[in-house]
Amino acid sequence: MQLAKVLGQVVSTVKDPGLERFTLLLVQDAEDADPEETSGTAYVAVDVVGAGVGEVVLVATGGAARVAAGADAPTDRAVVAIADTVIRSGTVSYRKS
Repeated sequence: MQLAKVLGQVVSTVKDPGLERFTLLLVQDAEDADPEETSGTAYVAVDVVGAGVGEVVLVATGGAARVAAGADAPTDRAVVAIADTVIRSGTVSYRKS
């Protein structure tokens, strides 16, 4: 799993029936030191937890994403948790406000 930040939504009026029950989110992986800072290419993930723009989330990939979204959802990435706190080496590096 990877920490990432939600940048926005992707709206699609026509999509695979397995994706109809999901919101599609645009997310970007978090940098190591500060989960609110992002880097790399943004990508789309299905939202199984109701995350919102600006939140730090946990993204599952591959088979784990398909299990989280259900067997009928064609996805490689799924938002599976919303982070409340990130603690690294005993120090809080992120706390949801």
